[in-house]
Amino acid sequence: MKKLLPALLLLVLLASCLGYKELPVEYDYSYKGNFKRYRTFDIMKPAGPTDSSMVNEVIEKSIVARMKFLGYKQSDNRPHLIVGFKMFNDSLRFNGYNQPDIEEWVKTQNSEIDYDPQKFSLKTGTLLIQFYDRRQNRSIWQGYATTMYGSIDFNNSRHLRNAVISILDKYRFWAEGFMEGNTASAQNENEL
Repeated sequence: MKKLLPALLLLVLLASCLGYKELPVEYDYSYKGNFKRYRTFDIMKPAGPTDSSMVNEVIEKSIVARMKFLGYKQSDNRPHLIVGFKMFNDSLRFNGYNQPDIEEWVKTQNSEIDYDPQKFSLKTGTLLIQFYDRRQNRSIWQGYATTMYGSIDFNNSRHLRNAVISILDKYRFWAEGFMEGNTASAQNENEL
């Protein structure tokens, strides 16, 4: 029995790892983004008639969980970031940019670098997540995922969570002050 317990634990651990399959993800960003200065976020709510491709409880919960993990606080009162998403059932041609890795760019924040446009042919079942800087009124980051072997099944909760995790793994910025343990910043949270 003593030998069986470690083997069972190892089996459970391996099975849980098999449930997550990182999807191919591309992302691009604005050189105007203040990536180390954001502290709050909220999920974008579609205006007017509800667009079913922009509303999904599983995606919203997954985004909220990831943002909170990174130290961001959800706020409906003038959040720094507004996070929106869209599910594309059909294939599409998408304009993105070939840029330096965002973590390398943040070290220099050289805004003189040219945007190198790139066209992507995305297969069916693509998920797009965008971050908007509320104060600047502009998109500052977007990530998009599709599978190489077939579409993301938007009716499958595991596929949706997997897609959100794969995309947001590319956004690696902790909320301002979170890593330093500053839960109450000296600045007003709405200054940005």
